[in-house]
Amino acid sequence: MEINKIVERSEQYFLKGYNCCQAVTAAFSDFTDISEENLLKLSCTLGGGFARLRNVCGAVSGMGIILGLMYGSDDPDAKKQLYPKGQELAKKFEDEFGSIVCSELLKNLESVDRSPVPQERTEEYYKKRTCLDCVKMATRILAQDLIDNERI
Repeated sequence: MEINKIVERSEQYFLKGYNCCQAVTAAFSDFTDISEENLLKLSCTLGGGFARLRNVCGAVSGMGIILGLMYGSDDPDAKKQLYPKGQELAKKFEDEFGSIVCSELLKNLESVDRSPVPQERTEEYYKKRTCLDCVKMATRILAQDLIDNERI
């Protein structure tokens, strides 16, 4: 599958109202043993920097979930090989946006809302936030890695 098609899938999930993590993970559902429905469930609380607490960006968390599915194993030592890969991809994301932390990525907002109630997705919402760009970039970084390493 072409990178641009995977990126487009992640964009479509986000525009349908799914959070950043869900949009990234579900875009890779064709390449995992986990159904789209279960990937959406698995990643549901990781949007907004974990439950809108504005910690690690949900798009970056989505990369981590898919990395685990594509490279990981149930061996407790698998993390030794996976942590460097996760750090490498997070660094690429950070180089692009200056941070992997949701509250820092949303610094252009007057105040960063940590309410557990998501904001309505309006045209103004999309104009103010970098979220869609973050989703697309995380998906692109991850897809390129998976293609380069013949995982997809």
